[in-house]
Parts: sequence; C-alpha cells; structure tokens
Amino acid sequence: MPHLIQAARAAQHRAARAATVIGTTHPLTRLLLAAAAVAAAAAWEAGHRVADLHHPTRQHHER
Repeated sequence: MPHLIQAARAAQHRAARAATVIGTTHPLTRLLLAAAAVAAAAAWEAGHRVADLHHPTRQHHER
C-alpha cells in the first residue's frame, strides 16, 4: 500500500485532471474529489501536516 501522503497526492492530481478535462460538476470529478478528501483526511489523522502534501513552490519562497 502506498504511503498515505503519496496516496493523497495521487488522488488530488486525479481529481484536478478530471476537473480540467470534464468539468467540476461532472459526477466522476465529484467522486474523485471525495476520494481525495478521504485520502487527505486519512493522512491528517495519521499525523501528517498539509505541508507534507503540498510542497512549497519556488514562488512561495520568493515572497
């Protein structure tokens, strides 16, 4: 089983791709967003922080 952060990141990317391709109101996109939320909640409950999922980008370092 993949690490919880990796699973949450992968679920988030799948949902974002679906939203871009088929729209945010499509039932598949909503399902993938729900799966991403569940994966993120599992990572949070295991003690991971949001920063573990969202690595800072170069833009954020320059501010």
